[in-house]
Formats: sequence, C-alpha cells, structure tokens
Amino acid sequence: MRETIEEILYLWGIEKSRVSQIYSSAWEIDDNYVIKIYDDQSQLERNIEIMTILWDCGIPVAEILPAKSGEKYIAYKGHYFFLSKKLQGSKVSNLKDEKNGWEMGRAIAQLHRAFLVCETKIQFRDNSLLAEMKGWIRENLAKDGWRTVTEAEYTKAVERLEQGYDSLPKQLIHRDVHFENFLFFESRLSGYIDFDLSQQNIRIFDICYFLAGLLAEEMPEPFTKDEWIKDVRAAIAGYESIEKFSVQERAAIPSVMECIEILFAAYSIGLDDAKSAETAYDIFHFIQGCEGDIYK
Repeated sequence: MRETIEEILYLWGIEKSRVSQIYSSAWEIDDNYVIKIYDDQSQLERNIEIMTILWDCGIPVAEILPAKSGEKYIAYKGHYFFLSKKLQGSKVSNLKDEKNGWEMGRAIAQLHRAFLVCETKIQFRDNSLLAEMKGWIRENLAKDGWRTVTEAEYTKAVERLEQGYDSLPKQLIHRDVHFENFLFFESRLSGYIDFDLSQQNIRIFDICYFLAGLLAEEMPEPFTKDEWIKDVRAAIAGYESIEKFSVQERAAIPSVMECIEILFAAYSIGLDDAKSAETAYDIFHFIQGCEGDIYK
C-alpha cells in the first residue's frame, strides 16, 4: 500500500514525500497530510459528506483536499483514497485527569449538536443497541455456550435496557468515541476524526462507550473505582454544560455501559478472541459494582 500511495500522490500535486502508516487504513504524508483508504465507495462518500457538513458548521474536522482534477477522492487499483490536512493535536495521555474527562464530555455534546444538522442532509443507517442485544449479540453468546457471559446475566441486562428504552432520545452518533478519535492540543479539543461507524442510535451510547472504554485502556495502573467514578462525573458534567440528559437517560447510563461490554464480549467471541472477551466481561462486572456510585 505504501508503494501505491507513493504512485498517486502526484494527483494532489504532492511530490516525493515521507509516507508512514498510522493505522490499517490511514497513512501520514510528511507530517502535514493524512491519506485514508477505503474499499467501500459509498462509505467513503458518506464520510466525506459528514466531514464537509461539519466543516461548514465550524466543527473542527480535517479539511479535505481535492485532487488537481477537482475530485474529492481518487479510485485506483480497486481502492478509494482521499487526502486531508493533518489536524493539530494528539491523543490525551493522562486518562485519569478529571479535566480531560470534562473536556471530552463537552466535546461529545458539541459533536451531537452539530450532528443534528447532518441528519437533515444525509441518510444514515438506523441502528438500535437493544435490537443488537436481541440479535447477533445473543447468537454469539449462545454459540459460545454462554461460557463468557451467562444466559442469566445476559437476560437481566436486556430486561433492564428494555425498560424505558423507547423513551431514550435517538439521533446521529459517532459510535466510536475514544481519545484516539478526539484530538486535543494544549488540553483543548482540536479536532474529530473517523466517522466510519456513525449511525442513528440512542444518544447516550457515545458517552457510555467512552466511559466504559476508559477501563479497557492500557496504562501502568488500572483505574480504581474512585478514580473512574470521578471521570464519570466529570464527563457527564462536561456534556451537560452544553446539552442536558433526560431523566430517562441518566437512569439508563449504567445499563447501557454494561450492555456495551456485553456487546464487546460477543464481538470478541465472534473473532475467536477469548482474551478480549474475558476483558470485556471483567469490565462488565466492574461497572456493575459501581452502579450505586454512578447513580449517586
């Protein structure tokens, strides 16, 4: 892929450059640009449209740079490529800093507000955490013989999620909220990236995904209960400095986080990744043990 990218950079007027891989589908060009590769043309076009709308709304996303021909992306050798300016900033390193949690909550709320504009202009996949729990998640857990998550634990989680689920606000969400997709510079949000999984779903999914995901991050010392609860409180306060959660959303936060971990366990089982499934199950139990503190 490196050779392929080097072959097509001239289409954007970029001469011989230093090309380095960031992750599987993205490469950095001379520390100034990022080129992203897709196999699915429709997904690429949707991502570009989201970024264009957010850019027009003044939301900090990467500026897309058209090719010299004026095209927003290039098709080459069965792949699709688009180039954008590299955003200033990086992943937050101190995950236990409450200030970072507050900024992240605020950043999620800002994005949600901007996403309401996107909803009026683009069609998105309508998804439901509850439907997933009753569908492929249950199927994967059952195929595993309920060895990772017991059937009783699964049933209780679904029943709790179902209570009041229809009253939870739904809208376009990011669906993959973590510190690698929300960039910060000098402790302030500098940009959002990676909208590949964006979909219609319950609004609180994003902040629940972020908070549960903190517990899966690799760090010298894992979160203690008190440390994580402080981040939960800070992130929710940051979100609510812009948008208020409904009473139903507040009540559903622990349940949604627990279901997200069951989702990760089932997903890992589908990949035959027993270690990751066990990690998700451990986090599920950790969150269960924090429910009273979360409500408080």
